[in-house]
Amino acid sequence: MIVLRDTDASSATAPASVGRSRTPPSLERRFATLAGVRDYQLSVPSGYAGQAVPLVVMLHGCHQTPRDFALGTRMDELGEEFGCFVAYPDQPRSANLSRSWNWYRPGDQLRDRGEPSILAGITRRIMQDYAVDPARVYVAGLSSGGAAAAIMAQAYPDLYAAVGIHSGLAGGAAATMAAAFGAMRNGAPIRPPRAIRPLPTIVFHGDRDRTVSPVNGDQAIAQARPAGDLRACVVRGHAASGMAYTRTALTDASGLSVSEQWLLHGAGHAWAGGSLAGSYTDPKGPDASREMLRFFLSHVKTDGPREH
Repeated sequence: MIVLRDTDASSATAPASVGRSRTPPSLERRFATLAGVRDYQLSVPSGYAGQAVPLVVMLHGCHQTPRDFALGTRMDELGEEFGCFVAYPDQPRSANLSRSWNWYRPGDQLRDRGEPSILAGITRRIMQDYAVDPARVYVAGLSSGGAAAAIMAQAYPDLYAAVGIHSGLAGGAAATMAAAFGAMRNGAPIRPPRAIRPLPTIVFHGDRDRTVSPVNGDQAIAQARPAGDLRACVVRGHAASGMAYTRTALTDASGLSVSEQWLLHGAGHAWAGGSLAGSYTDPKGPDASREMLRFFLSHVKTDGPREH
């Protein structure tokens, strides 16, 4: 294990920009399937002219809306900067009174069933309507959205190239609402099984999170750990605002980071480095959105999506 020190999370290398730094307009769309109907917002970078570009699917947390989540994470701005589509599916109150994704229900944890089938359908619809690069499709979420993103990574490893989980839980951490509250407080009582086809995974979690215990971040990383010998590199540093963090990266034999776990010291249940224009954000933290996009764009699938 290698332990390093970093003075500013913003020093992380990012891919070359292909767009202009501004917020592009969002398009309102609706997707319907036998499993249900969901609206979603889609941000299209201004530099898009039919070329194949990446897609990031962002899943909001409880009590949030796509617009709120977009403002808080500023992922639209980064999508414009780096030339990516960004989609924000909406979980309506008709599906959950708290607008939470139903990550704790067995019927919403499996491929081609329930909410996973809807989210995969939205992803595929965007890929049909636009020239999305099928090798660079990613999914991320906050809280219940993070738990849903973990489920999507397990259910559709052929569709997504990497996953981001912020203040969320491992896929299948609970199977009832009562168990969900227990897992949020103490982690899953039985360690969630390792994914059959683990995706590259980046996790952010505050060590003072009183809503979803940080042990869930440990379990999400363990679930996504691929087989084989991996090298651990631990970086302890501070964001520009002063918030301390510990970043643990696992790299393969080629030196590529297959997982990153960011433990945010003193942080609660909020998107790190987010904007106060949205809810559940902590501007003092390292820029989780930028770091996620950096991690995502370093991973390109070598096997394409299969038919469903």
